[in-house]
Amino acid sequence: MPLVNVMVNGKAYTLGCGEGEEAHLKELAALVDVKVREAQSMVGSQASDTKLLLTAALLLADEHHEALEKLGTSTETAGTLQGERVLLAEKANAAESIAADALEAAAARVEAIAARMA
Repeated sequence: MPLVNVMVNGKAYTLGCGEGEEAHLKELAALVDVKVREAQSMVGSQASDTKLLLTAALLLADEHHEALEKLGTSTETAGTLQGERVLLAEKANAAESIAADALEAAAARVEAIAARMA
């Protein structure tokens, strides 16, 4: 298991991760560091590490919750759009069939006129 050194709120931490996940772990730690600093600006520089980490976790949880809500809305919209696409495809097929029938009828009339003229 690889070990990765990360910095959060100016403190070094050594964490284990899966093979090939080192860069991802560093990115996540950098995100947590940003949120801890944001939390520090909210609760003050004298807050305990526990309170800072809890506030940062709540900020991340709030963002996660909002992202899930947006995903749900996007999924609903995609489903609606898919249904509308199916209806439009059906209407297009019906219009194509009507146009083909009209074209065949016109061709038959033209042939009938041409036969009478010959």
